[in-house]
Amino acid sequence: MIFKKEKEVIQLIIEHLQKVEECITTGEKTLISYLSGEKKEAKNLSVRVDSLETEADSITERIRNLLYSGAYLPLLREDIYRLVENMDKVANAMEACCDFFLNQRPTIPEQFNHGVVEIIKKSTGTMIPLREAVLCFLEGKCPEETTRIYTKDVGVEESEVDKLEWDLTKLIFTSSVDHSFKIHLKQCLDTIVEISDRAEDAADHLEMVTLKAMF
Repeated sequence: MIFKKEKEVIQLIIEHLQKVEECITTGEKTLISYLSGEKKEAKNLSVRVDSLETEADSITERIRNLLYSGAYLPLLREDIYRLVENMDKVANAMEACCDFFLNQRPTIPEQFNHGVVEIIKKSTGTMIPLREAVLCFLEGKCPEETTRIYTKDVGVEESEVDKLEWDLTKLIFTSSVDHSFKIHLKQCLDTIVEISDRAEDAADHLEMVTLKAMF
């Protein structure tokens, strides 16, 4: 019975992972559409982002109920749930980012547009190694070291996002645009890089869970 519940949890986590990934890819399309001037398309896509984040929350609740009912050994139960929670926060960050753009409607000067797009793609790109790491762990088809390589890749990608953010922030604040624009642009960047920050948190926790599962 415990083994059956574990299989159910694994399947639900994979479903949750798929929802989170779809939320991230749809969110990226939302932001790119916004920056391309396609505000109506961006708004429609942002509604889908909200829906996907809600669906991910619903799966999280089902996972919690299964864990409470006895799936997994007590040593791992809390860590498994925290892993799902951390993955959920990646989707939350994407939803918050889209909401920021569609509610506050920031104006991105042309000279910074390319840099913002680059950071968006790099920040959302951390989902790729995170997905591979989670699948490696859950499906048991990869050596533990392979999972660890993927989690480290998330950290490497996140560091690159930080470097891009630092460079663009410096460019913004040394430019001649109005100071109010500078502050709003920095807030834009903060919401974008939050996605990769949360992905790194999830990867860090997965690495710890992987170590525990080895013993």
